[in-house]
Amino acid sequence: MRVPIWLTLLAALVALALVFIVGWLILTPPLPLIVSATFEPEVITPNADGDDDVTIFAYELARNAHVTVTFEGEGGSEFVYRDNQPRTAGEHEVYFSGVVDGYLREGEQIAGDVLRRLMPDGVYTWRLLAVADEGGERLEHSGTLTISDGDPTLPELPEFTVFPDIFTPNQDGISDRVAVNVYVAKEAELDVYLTQADMDPIYLPRRLEDYEDVAGPRMYTYDYDGGVDLNANPPADGDYTLVALAQDGVGQRVQRTAALTIRNGGKPRAQIVPQPTGATVIYEVRPYEDRFFSSREQLGDLIEPPTDPQSLNLNTITMRVGDLLVFKLTVENYGEVPIRTQGSPPGVVYDWDQRAATFGEFDESGAWRVGIDCDTADTDYPWRWSLGDSASLVAEEDENTGNIYYYLPAHARSVVWGAIRMTTIETRNPQNCWAGLIHEDVEVSETNRAVGPRWIELVDLTDDD
Repeated sequence: MRVPIWLTLLAALVALALVFIVGWLILTPPLPLIVSATFEPEVITPNADGDDDVTIFAYELARNAHVTVTFEGEGGSEFVYRDNQPRTAGEHEVYFSGVVDGYLREGEQIAGDVLRRLMPDGVYTWRLLAVADEGGERLEHSGTLTISDGDPTLPELPEFTVFPDIFTPNQDGISDRVAVNVYVAKEAELDVYLTQADMDPIYLPRRLEDYEDVAGPRMYTYDYDGGVDLNANPPADGDYTLVALAQDGVGQRVQRTAALTIRNGGKPRAQIVPQPTGATVIYEVRPYEDRFFSSREQLGDLIEPPTDPQSLNLNTITMRVGDLLVFKLTVENYGEVPIRTQGSPPGVVYDWDQRAATFGEFDESGAWRVGIDCDTADTDYPWRWSLGDSASLVAEEDENTGNIYYYLPAHARSVVWGAIRMTTIETRNPQNCWAGLIHEDVEVSETNRAVGPRWIELVDLTDDD
């Protein structure tokens, strides 16, 4: 039987290829796993002066391998630079300043965890060990490296304080901020950040005065609000690690950590509820009675909220001097966090010249209150009420102080009412009066400013008698 010509040609090509491969293997044997490895220069002075601070470690692998780089000192001490790290075949270069994995000398105590540290001055034998990924082949190269005039002083962190360690960034004035103080024992870059498993670090901005060009040891201060003051949502509630990491010019790193817990975090949001029809703020006129009078020593009787259906209109109110202007409105917490409140409970009656301080109730940063204002009032929202009383609000005890605070829960509503005794006819009559929802020392938002304005006219019926 005759063999087809194409099979003959194919067999000839295969035979030729085999001859070529065998010849190439004979003339060009496989390269060693480590083709080359050098440190250049072999003497460095790592002190951040810009002169011979680093050397270049260059090596080439013939095949993919895991590499380990160690240094052995004259006294037998050993330092690890790379520990069983995967590397691909080919050329590799890395700058090396004599800084290796962190270590402590015998009996040494350091403020913080030493992550990276400069080896002491001396002559070292370096070793590069490579283990091939396939077949497990092992090969080692070695040489010498000299370190002299190094700067071994660590950027220690002898002071690292965090207060409080339970943090509620919600602008209620209670544990809204975390104060962090870090002292770095030498000139170094410092980062302070919040971290948790499987999340990117959240870096804390240091106070602006700390950006001044001051060399040497120094204290850094951080005032962290979770971003709420910038109208951002804070990190989610949970347990976090706060990290302070210092790195000096040589590359040495020291780190300290502290636990930080976030609770009830969020941007507070509330409003005086607008009504679909009729007045948002209901006003009603009633005669004054002595039983309503309040002082620092004792609150008077609380007045009942308006109930007259006629009070829902928007007409100008005409009332006698000395009568009570009674109001009622609804506050809604439409946010995701409780809002704190304090002060006179709903139903308290003020004289025209009285203020909350008259009753011993002073402003508290972060608290929410309803206020009433008029054109001729001598201060903004001089008459203020809390968003409820101890029976209608939720009480919480502060773990740091033991104080009891009261909150309107998220997504809850509260009806607030009270009265002002209109005892003085001012230069402007009639005048506008209105309500506002005040977040003490934070804001009175545009939405909650000058709500439900109404013309109020006072008449003195005794003038003609």
